[in-house]
Amino acid sequence: MTIEVFTTHRSLLAGVAYRILGSAADAEDVVQEAWLRWAEVDAASVANPKAYLVRVTTNLAVDRLRRVRARREAYVGPWLPEPVVGAPDSGESAELADSVELALLVVLETLSPLERAVFVLREAFGFSHGEIAEILGRGEPAVRQLARRARDHVRERRPRFDVDRRERRTITERFVAACAEGDIEGLTALLAADVRMVGDGGGKVRAPLRELAGAAPVARFLVAIASAEGRRRFLASMGASPDREMDMEIAQVNGGPAIVARLDGRPVTVISLVIADGLVDTIYLIANPDKMSRIGARDSSGSA
Repeated sequence: MTIEVFTTHRSLLAGVAYRILGSAADAEDVVQEAWLRWAEVDAASVANPKAYLVRVTTNLAVDRLRRVRARREAYVGPWLPEPVVGAPDSGESAELADSVELALLVVLETLSPLERAVFVLREAFGFSHGEIAEILGRGEPAVRQLARRARDHVRERRPRFDVDRRERRTITERFVAACAEGDIEGLTALLAADVRMVGDGGGKVRAPLRELAGAAPVARFLVAIASAEGRRRFLASMGASPDREMDMEIAQVNGGPAIVARLDGRPVTVISLVIADGLVDTIYLIANPDKMSRIGARDSSGSA
């Protein structure tokens, strides 16, 4: 029964931990630690196993977030969340899937650990203020204040999506084609005048160490890295033969369409587009090899 109860709630726990931490690897560690704690208690004495497990997982995730924040501040270049195929848990509603969008997770990085936990529990999973107060060991008035502060902060900074996923995929396909063809004019037409591109190579592969801004410089950079010479330089930074070919596909990453570049079936780069008013507003480029494990490799036949 102990194992069965935990297994029943494991997807929920993984979803809470991932949204609080922005890292699937850290979330898995938290869920494993939650299991060890659950295994030590008398499950029959726990009146509400779900509430107990969410409380343990949330507090472990908040503690871990406080510890890893220092490492992220010393990170080489911008730090972006670890991408995952689809969403970290199965059977999610559209609203829950939206809460793992990379653009939202980037905004959540600017919240305090407690604000982030409250926002995730309240806005993504629908826990009441009273339930969150019990989970965090805080008074309900304090939780309401944290929730209001977090919600206002996210509302001010969260990118505005005004297109559905089908249109986002269409624009993503046009974006890929323009990059591959070296069509700077066509690519520039897809970009907002003040478009931003944020790259995360973790100091391990070639990626912008600073944010790029403006349609012209962003378009030139994208066409350059998509060129044969750009690919060779990227492969060389990975220690791979510069003559090898990379394949590109559009896949569901963090609940939305994203571009995945693969080398011999192994994912090496994820590019996620934020689209507003029919134009690409922000580009997130994740190439740190440590963040590719949740994208999944493909064999030579194309199977995952």
